[in-house]
Amino acid sequence: MAKSDLAKAKNGKNDEFYTQYHDIENEINAYLEYDPNVFKGKTILLPCDDPEWSNFTKFFAQNFQRLKIKKLISTSFAHESKNIKSNYQPTLFETNDPQFDRKKTIVNGKIFTLEKDKTGDGKIDVNDLEWQYLNGDGDFRSEEIKKLRDESDIIITNPPFSLFRDFLAWIVEANKKFVIIGNMNAITYKEVFPLIKDDKMWTGSRFNKRLNGKNMTFLVPDNYALSGTEVELNNEGKKMISVAGTGWFTNLDHGIRHQFLPLMTMGDNIKFSKHKEIKGQEYKKYDNYDAIEIPYTDAIPSDYDGVMGVPISFLPKYNHEQFEIVALGIGEGNFTPTKKYAKFRDPKTKKIISDKRDFLLYVKDEDGKYLTADDYIVNKVYARILIKHKK
Repeated sequence: MAKSDLAKAKNGKNDEFYTQYHDIENEINAYLEYDPNVFKGKTILLPCDDPEWSNFTKFFAQNFQRLKIKKLISTSFAHESKNIKSNYQPTLFETNDPQFDRKKTIVNGKIFTLEKDKTGDGKIDVNDLEWQYLNGDGDFRSEEIKKLRDESDIIITNPPFSLFRDFLAWIVEANKKFVIIGNMNAITYKEVFPLIKDDKMWTGSRFNKRLNGKNMTFLVPDNYALSGTEVELNNEGKKMISVAGTGWFTNLDHGIRHQFLPLMTMGDNIKFSKHKEIKGQEYKKYDNYDAIEIPYTDAIPSDYDGVMGVPISFLPKYNHEQFEIVALGIGEGNFTPTKKYAKFRDPKTKKIISDKRDFLLYVKDEDGKYLTADDYIVNKVYARILIKHKK
C-alpha cells in the first residue's frame, strides 16, 4: 500500500518525494485568499530543494512579482551526500555555465537566488534566477544554511520524511513562518503536538484529503521501487505515488481553519447518527481518563461540556475559536500484543483481570510522560486528541 511505501521511505532514508506544481499552487492560493499580501516584501527560503527543476522554485520564481516577494532563495543537497545513490548527470543548464565544476556538482549543494531583473526585460521571473555552488553540501543543519534560514521570513518545502522532527525544530528554533509537507502521524510526536495544542502550528488547506479520488501524489526517482495500489506512471513515464494521511503543516493563516464545524446535540446523535457505534447507544467513557470517546468527527455532541477524545483525523477541521485542545491521548509504552479488546493485567501476578475493556486511554503531558490512573499493562490503542468546547 502507499502507506507502507511512506514507511519504507522513512526507514530506508529514501526521502526524495517531489511535490507537484498544482499542489503547491492550490495550497499557496489558500493563504492568498485569506491575506493577499501574505508574501509581500518577504524573503522566502526553499531548502531541501532541487532548484534546477523543482516545482517549488518554479512556482515562486514565476509568481515573484504577483506575490510581491522581496527575495527568493532555493538550495539543494549535494548528490554525493544523499543516502540513495544513482547515476547522476548534471543538467545542460549547469554544464553550459562558465562556473560549472565537475567535482563540485557532486559534492557541493547549489543556491539559487532571485531578487532583480537580471535579463533587463522589465520583469522578474524564472529567467532571472542566479546560481552558484554552496561551500558545503547544502544540509539544512549546516551553519551555511542556518544563515539563510535566519535571513528569511517564510520557509516553504517538502522536507525529508525521515527528518521531519529535526526540520520542524530547526524552523521553530528560529521562530520563522513556514509551510511544509508532513504525514498525519507527526501530530502524535512529542515535538509536534505541543505546537498544535498551543496554536503555534496547524494543518494547511489540504491535509489528509482525497481530490479526484486520490491522496496527495508525489513524483519519485526513476530507481524507486513502486509497490501497492496507489502508484502510477504519468504521461511522461515518470513514477508517481499517492500517500494517505499526507498534507501541509503551517503557521500561516487561512480561511478553512476559521470555519465552524456544524454539530448535533448528543441526543440527536444518539437518535439519528449514521454510525452504529453511536445510534441508539450511550457515549462511552475512557477507563482511566475523564473523557468520552468520539469515534467520528461528525459525532461530536454540541451540548457536551466535558472533555472528548476525537481521532487525529479531526485536526484539519479544528477551529481554535470553537474548540480547545486539552491533551493527547495515545496508546504507547509497555503493552501486551494488540488484541481485539484491551487486556488488563495485574502488575504483580500478570494475570488478566478483564478482556472487555476496549476504551482505555493513556494521556501524555507536554514532556511526553504518561498521565495514568494506575500501572496496569494494556494493549495499544488508537491515538486521540482530547478537546472540549470553548465557552
